[in-house]
Amino acid sequence: MNMQALMKQAQKLQKDMMNTKEEIDQTEFIGENSLVKVTMKGTKEVIKVEINHDESLGKEDIEMLEDMILLAVNEANKKIDEMTEDKMGKFGNSMPGLF
Repeated sequence: MNMQALMKQAQKLQKDMMNTKEEIDQTEFIGENSLVKVTMKGTKEVIKVEINHDESLGKEDIEMLEDMILLAVNEANKKIDEMTEDKMGKFGNSMPGLF
């Protein structure tokens, strides 16, 4: 394979990677449990937090609510990481030593 073809392949790979990353960044991911629903962009920016208002929360429940929000955010982050690995992982295998 000549150098020009290799450069062309590398440029295509870079473009494909950028398109895939942009797709992930624009996707919304939801982490939820019985009390809290958190929506995040693929950039891991929290864009919405919803608390189930059907539950009556007293002062003693605040700590539990904080834990539930934490778990929901972490679940959404895990989904982002899984999609990123699934969609971007193919690029790491195509050119050894690139990453």
